[in-house]
Amino acid sequence: MERVKIGVIGAGRIGKIHIDNLLRLPQVEVAAIGDLFAGPELLAWAAQRGIHSVTQDASAVINHPDIAAIYICSSTDTHVPLITRAAQAGKHIFCEKPVSMDIAQTEEALQAVRRAGVQLQVGFNRRFDHNFKRVREHVLAGAIGEPHIVKITSRDPNPPHNDYIRASGGIFMDMMIHDFDIARYVCGSEVEEVYAQGGVLIDPVFAEHGDIDTAVVTLRFSNGALGVIDNSRRAVYGYDQRVEVFGTKGSVSIANDHPNTAELSTAEGIVREKPLYFFLERYSEAYMEETRIFVDCLVSGKPVPVDGGDGLQAERIASAAKLSHRLGRPVKLAEIGAQLEQASAGE
Repeated sequence: MERVKIGVIGAGRIGKIHIDNLLRLPQVEVAAIGDLFAGPELLAWAAQRGIHSVTQDASAVINHPDIAAIYICSSTDTHVPLITRAAQAGKHIFCEKPVSMDIAQTEEALQAVRRAGVQLQVGFNRRFDHNFKRVREHVLAGAIGEPHIVKITSRDPNPPHNDYIRASGGIFMDMMIHDFDIARYVCGSEVEEVYAQGGVLIDPVFAEHGDIDTAVVTLRFSNGALGVIDNSRRAVYGYDQRVEVFGTKGSVSIANDHPNTAELSTAEGIVREKPLYFFLERYSEAYMEETRIFVDCLVSGKPVPVDGGDGLQAERIASAAKLSHRLGRPVKLAEIGAQLEQASAGE
């Protein structure tokens, strides 16, 4: 069987994870890597994996005649131009979240994808996690009846470094955007209204960059359900990832994944392992599954399960949350849609 040739742009931490996962698939060949800072270290890393085409020029990867799809794992500010160029070159695209930090720019990228007739999958890896998928299956099967309340907790073990905070786009666009996508995914309904509150309770460096480190957001869905999401940039006990959907017939919930399920019970108390430390450990299999499914869609021609429209919707919710936090009031997503229409009319 002829292997699917894929190029990867951006070989930082997440890019290398995707490359290693792609190499686990026998039907895939990573034909080229593009990274603006490619040097001897990356060349050696790639050579160890049998990848001998490494360049600082993204265009060389995009225009490679044998490459069928491009993984975009570079910084967020490069996503829209790279998506546009890849689509124009007829390449299918996998892009890490978010597509951009500006919904008008994201729509420009999606228009380029539609015009070219290529596929775009957005890297919302949590949809491919075994726990989240099971919650969605129960909700879709009607096991809990009509959803009434969605509760999502997402807390990092430690804050990111200063340079990351500066360029992250803020907690709603960088961190909670995963939860906005999962809220739509497990509830099976679109978000209509957002009310965000937050503060700087962990490190004043967040305030220096106009960001917050602790946030609670309430959601109102079009099916009438309500949602609550809480985020923190520091949970001293590890990576905290929990979800519950409560409905007319019952509820379904998932707890944290742990290194093992052993509990030590003594007169002094009950002790078990902390949750898996961070996203690389917690979602390692989800990253592999999203890669496997993306490649399967390329081969079979099936539509990707998380497309640019899903990316746009999560960004709209994040934009509404940012606006709500700034204005101190609930914000309807229709207000964000009006902003997008105004931007389109001004072109």
